[in-house]
Amino acid sequence: MESEQNPVTIHLVSSTDSPEFNHLTRALTHSSVIGLDAEWKPIRTHQSTFPTVSLLQIACQLAGTDHSSVESPVFLIDLTSIPLQSIYHLIRDAFVSPHILKLGFRFKQDLVYLSSTFFAHGCEPGFDRVEPFLDITSIYNNLQPRQPGRRLSKQTKSLATICQEVLGISLSKELQCSDWSQRPLTEEQMQYAAVDAHCLIHIFDVFKAKVVTEGNSIESVTGLQLSQLDLGLKQIFDTQKNSNKMCGIKFGEALEMMQAIPPDFCKTVLISDEDVNVLSPDQANQMDYVLSRIVRKYGDKILLSESDRKPKISRKKAKKSSGRVANTHSPTEVGEEWQGLPPWDVTSGGDGCPKFLCDVMVEGLAKHLRCVGIDAAVPCSKKPQSRDLIEQACKEKRVLLTRDAKLLRHDYLLKYQIYRVKSLLKNDQLVEVIETFQLKISEDQLMSRCTKCNGKFIQKPLTTEEAVEAAKGFQVIPNCLFNKNLEFWQCMDCKQLYWEGTQYRNAVQKFVDVCKLNE
Repeated sequence: MESEQNPVTIHLVSSTDSPEFNHLTRALTHSSVIGLDAEWKPIRTHQSTFPTVSLLQIACQLAGTDHSSVESPVFLIDLTSIPLQSIYHLIRDAFVSPHILKLGFRFKQDLVYLSSTFFAHGCEPGFDRVEPFLDITSIYNNLQPRQPGRRLSKQTKSLATICQEVLGISLSKELQCSDWSQRPLTEEQMQYAAVDAHCLIHIFDVFKAKVVTEGNSIESVTGLQLSQLDLGLKQIFDTQKNSNKMCGIKFGEALEMMQAIPPDFCKTVLISDEDVNVLSPDQANQMDYVLSRIVRKYGDKILLSESDRKPKISRKKAKKSSGRVANTHSPTEVGEEWQGLPPWDVTSGGDGCPKFLCDVMVEGLAKHLRCVGIDAAVPCSKKPQSRDLIEQACKEKRVLLTRDAKLLRHDYLLKYQIYRVKSLLKNDQLVEVIETFQLKISEDQLMSRCTKCNGKFIQKPLTTEEAVEAAKGFQVIPNCLFNKNLEFWQCMDCKQLYWEGTQYRNAVQKFVDVCKLNE
């Protein structure tokens, strides 16, 4: 679908004497809403320093001079190349500007790492605040329909889940833990980084439209055509070379709300105590009326304290080293290191096939284990109690994987069947479990289980014709796959279909690297 709006453009900013930097400076002075995100190379949990941020993404929303179109550039600031002191004040001023609403998803951690990175490169201790700020999680909660007497769930959903529910867009997070310190960045990495920041703007647009439609400021915001929407994000996903690498997309009803505000109403205005004046183009970074209302009602801020600037891992180590007394009933000490034989060990009557149960704290680890061919179940209920986990692990003869130290107090009920995962990142957790339980992983095992339900695949692959027949009324197979002579695999349990496309090959290579199968 073609759009009359300007497409999303991605600018890699690696020096201050480049056109990209000049464009960034202009964009920050003409934007009233920006989306923020950052990327860094994952570090091992035993390191006592914060990771160094390699990339800062800033998505801007620029209104055209005639207010009929919106440009949505995304700037990828390469912090490994550009002198940080030269951009420190520009970024800091944007973070605290009262005329720019900042959007982010759990951005406090990003801010801590950014502050540490800039300070390590000789900048003054800054980046201690971002305001006005609006977290995408807060936006998502406010978009949910209100039901009397029912509280919203306190469970924080992932950005990918929020994008799927609000925009109908599926974000792939495969590149989240890639090495962001390596240069040059791949095309896939730049697209991934840009979309992560740009989708924040689109989610906010849906929320802004909801605020308008629910208010009394205008009589009607209906009857707009899809061509009036900013479809820049869709164009990224519609690009054929990116569709398999990053996501699949479907536009839901929520998209019809995107920027559903009449152009005449959305002219940028400066609110004063006495009157309301239409701004000239050089004042376009001042907040419009609707935006001001949103900031006043929903706006928040991020403030860093002195304790936030100290890596928590070091404080934990210091606490453990002071007077640790052995206590067999202490949940923080029992089961810290794996001992004994797992229930699948053949010498104790097992079948030799490792089986795990991952609680909600390590649910992402379950998918990683399935990707390397390991049987990894998740709790039967959405909010399981400890007794439910214990009963399921006992019944199915699985080792319960968790990060909840309190579960270790039940070790006496499940002897050698509870293990507390120490690593935070999914890739590191996978390596930890493989090494702890001495699992044998081969390349033939990779992608041999259904990541959706943990089921096994059929023994013989399906042809395209067989796959189309099997998918009727259940799953849509993209037309672009019909002429590629691919093999399709179907889960025997949930009937989900898989094929060996670009995403499959990328996943195989990822786990070959993570599990070091080439060494």
